Amino acid sequence: MSEVSNVPVHKLFTGGQSSAVAPVQACQSQARVLTQPVIPEKITVHLGAPSANVQNVTVSFRDYIKNVASSEVYPTWPEESLRANIHAQISLAINRIYTEWYKSKGYSFQITGSPGYDQAYVHGRNIFEPMSRITDEIFNTYARKKGTVNPYFTEYCDGKTVTCKGMKQWGTKDLAEQGKNALQILRYYYGDDLELVRTDNIAAIPSSYPGTPLKKGDSGESVRIIQRQLNRIAQDYPFFGRTNTDGIFGQDTEDVVKKFQKQFNLTADGIVGRSTWYKISYVDCNKYRKHLSVYGYAQSERSV
Repeated sequence: MSEVSNVPVHKLFTGGQSSAVAPVQACQSQARVLTQPVIPEKITVHLGAPSANVQNVTVSFRDYIKNVASSEVYPTWPEESLRANIHAQISLAINRIYTEWYKSKGYSFQITGSPGYDQAYVHGRNIFEPMSRITDEIFNTYARKKGTVNPYFTEYCDGKTVTCKGMKQWGTKDLAEQGKNALQILRYYYGDDLELVRTDNIAAIPSSYPGTPLKKGDSGESVRIIQRQLNRIAQDYPFFGRTNTDGIFGQDTEDVVKKFQKQFNLTADGIVGRSTWYKISYVDCNKYRKHLSVYGYAQSERSV
């Protein structure tokens, strides 16, 4: 693929080291963890619907994508169709990790193996040669919208038994047979402002949670992040009041945290532990998604 941009190695990962840092932007840009996405070395998959009492398995990210590709599309499809599908599969998975979609809901996995929620993953299945070869070549290349950082949520469906607003997998076969390459296929469904980006940021999955609970007397960027998030949330819950955004966990911040915890059925101790951290993040992010829907940023539907 010729139209692929390269993202320089993030400074946190030079020298082969990995490190978790606090998010540098609010959920508006979905950049909760790093200024650039990370291609994970491994991914933990829940083998069913999110709330189902089933096994979690941790596999290499490459093996995960190879499995999904082998489970969702046919190896006899044109090469460019397979590439378009694998790019979309990679980007959706990276988006789930980057936005901490399931972690913010209290789950310990990054994605499910249920196509009704995420992607089809069949643990232990055979892998088709074209899927293995293409994945090894492009596993660190994802889609994003021009001018953004976050991996694009490349919604897709088979286009026959299920319809959706995103890519139709059977439609990619038709478009490839018409002579379109993978990027042209992706842009047909997701818009001309979609681009493919290659990164060498390959590491363990970082976490936005600072590692220890935040409480009265603490200070720093992690405190400032929750202060900003709580103030945005308070627009919908004005009885929370507002807190300073100075990065100092004072009485005002503790009071707002307690009101938030009580509202969302958490222990109202005023301490931002892991559960409260991710609940704040989840509520803040949902508020932003609601804003996008109100102001007409929904994705348009294309069919083939």
